[in-house]
Amino acid sequence: MRNSIRGISAITGMVLLMTVSGCVSNSGKNSMTLMLDVGYLPKHAPFISAVERGFFKEEGIDLTVMPGSGSTNTVTSVVTGKVDAGWADFGATVTAQGRGAEVKQVNLLQARSAYAVVGLAGTGIKGWDDLRGKTVATEGGGAMTAMWPFAMSKLGLKEGDVNVVPASSASKIPGLLAGQWDANLALYVSDQPAIDALGRKAVVLKWSDLGIDLYGNGIVASDEKLKKDPDQIRRFNRAMQKGFLWACGHPADAAKDFQKQVSGYETKTITLAINAQCALNRGTGESVNQYGVMDDAGVQKIIDVAHKFLGLKQGSNLTPEDVYSNSYLTPLNSTETIQAP
Repeated sequence: MRNSIRGISAITGMVLLMTVSGCVSNSGKNSMTLMLDVGYLPKHAPFISAVERGFFKEEGIDLTVMPGSGSTNTVTSVVTGKVDAGWADFGATVTAQGRGAEVKQVNLLQARSAYAVVGLAGTGIKGWDDLRGKTVATEGGGAMTAMWPFAMSKLGLKEGDVNVVPASSASKIPGLLAGQWDANLALYVSDQPAIDALGRKAVVLKWSDLGIDLYGNGIVASDEKLKKDPDQIRRFNRAMQKGFLWACGHPADAAKDFQKQVSGYETKTITLAINAQCALNRGTGESVNQYGVMDDAGVQKIIDVAHKFLGLKQGSNLTPEDVYSNSYLTPLNSTETIQAP
């Protein structure tokens, strides 16, 4: 293990030095790169533990975990061969495929979406009914922004009932704390721990509670990679699944692994993120107890939403078979107890 990446992140003026290590070796058939959806956050602790605890070494893989800058960019990096695999939002994968990207989702680590409206306790938002007349901040161009009318329709609200304002990723939490707006459209596995780290308590309104229960993030690989080295993807998936489930069963230890690589986060903040992330492991479909496994019904829901809200052309003939494959998985029970190598 050696330091492979250094970066600086600021949260409301507090600068955190982030040093993330990956297992790096000479380039070759046993080396792989994984790009995350965004920069390193406590929700990514299971990825760090999967490397730290030897799950990839057990499969003969030297893995480098890299930061991302949004799921769409992660998918693009996979398509172009910049990285071997990516951790990306399912909707972003589908819309990219609709534009001709030759990739597939091959491991559904996050079977449910983390989309939410996140506010602060004690500021007037306790439930969905409190959103009328409030101001919500969101990042332009994101899937949640595009799908917000869907959530509004589930609430019986119309355009104008909630004031939506644009904000950058870096300004959303500072703006919320400063009272510039009342809530954020956010992934609660990211924002809730960040708010906790700043000594405040978050109010989380999950979109899944409105019946918007879609697949979340999974592992993306290019069609070329799958054709060229399917065995490596299978070994990668085994290591990733075991490492992820191990972290879910040992959040305090996984938090320590994360703290070795990323400074500035308290243990309770990291364990909160891990527990929130792991609560999304199990889906609701026919493959509910098979960790990582996808099914046609779940994928079709994403395709339908992508047609309506995410810009997937109505004339697109994209099918579930085009989008995903379970052929590179050795299914595990999502409640299985995993021992580190």
